[in-house]
Amino acid sequence: MTPKEYIEYRLSELKPEKKTIPKAELADFIFTTLMSKKFRKFSMISEYQNHIKNVIDESIKNDLPIKLSFPFGGYKLWRLEETPEVDWAELFTLMYYSKWLKSVSAVYDPGIIFDFASDDIIVGRMNNISKEDTAKYKKSFEDLVKFLKQYIPENIKFTFTSISFLYTPEEFEKDLADKIEKKKIEFGGLPVLDDKKKRMVELNVKLLPCQDNDNLWREKIELLHQAYYTVDKRRPYNRAKDKILVFPNPVGDGKSISVGTTKTSVAKFWVGIGVLKRKEDGFIKNILSPSQIEKEKITKETISIDGLSGKNFSKIGII
Repeated sequence: MTPKEYIEYRLSELKPEKKTIPKAELADFIFTTLMSKKFRKFSMISEYQNHIKNVIDESIKNDLPIKLSFPFGGYKLWRLEETPEVDWAELFTLMYYSKWLKSVSAVYDPGIIFDFASDDIIVGRMNNISKEDTAKYKKSFEDLVKFLKQYIPENIKFTFTSISFLYTPEEFEKDLADKIEKKKIEFGGLPVLDDKKKRMVELNVKLLPCQDNDNLWREKIELLHQAYYTVDKRRPYNRAKDKILVFPNPVGDGKSISVGTTKTSVAKFWVGIGVLKRKEDGFIKNILSPSQIEKEKITKETISIDGLSGKNFSKIGII
């Protein structure tokens, strides 16, 4: 099996299917499907399981799509040669989530709205990523969603929403400035970072000339990071009572469905790359983090999938 044959086969597995189950069993079926350990990588607190059940019940009661929210960076890590556009990591993640959700779409006609909530409003200031690059990422992501539509059920809808749409520029600046001051009070100045946290900041930030002349540049970036997380409209949007939070890894309060990004990966797709790992006469879809990329011997093979365009889809990495 060639990489092209493998990917086309996996895409064909996402085709729509319809099933009928008694309405009295619908809510339990949807909950069980969303919580399936075949896809879910980590446990969650019982309180959030109750929230998920409530979202499902209210959605069914009002004949509305079940809403999932996925907060993420909204850019491609500047260190990767694939930047600023999506690559196989985004495609593999969307395929994985489509396969997870298609059993729900098969029995529930209103389907699913899966919203990728982008933090591109802050990455320019925090990571020095240009607006031009975040705009290119957004367009390439939306183009990828359009490509995938031909394979997935019509009632699974992936959307890309920038948090900036919640604010006017003036409102956001005022809110962020207020949260920065509050975080300074909370931290007693700047946050204290251990070596691991410092490396994480260094990984993500594209340093400006002379920025690292300031010995506290990492701490100042982390202060901005933590302040942004608490702006007034971001969390209420992602954590709305009618939404279920999805993320690759467990979040701090345990209130999310943590499903990784492929069957074998938990690396975040926007800071990693998609590759195929050889297995017997086929492959496994995998997403590599920057540290994993350094350790793997990756060979590139030419590939062409009909309808799949963009600078990162003419070759694919093989490990």
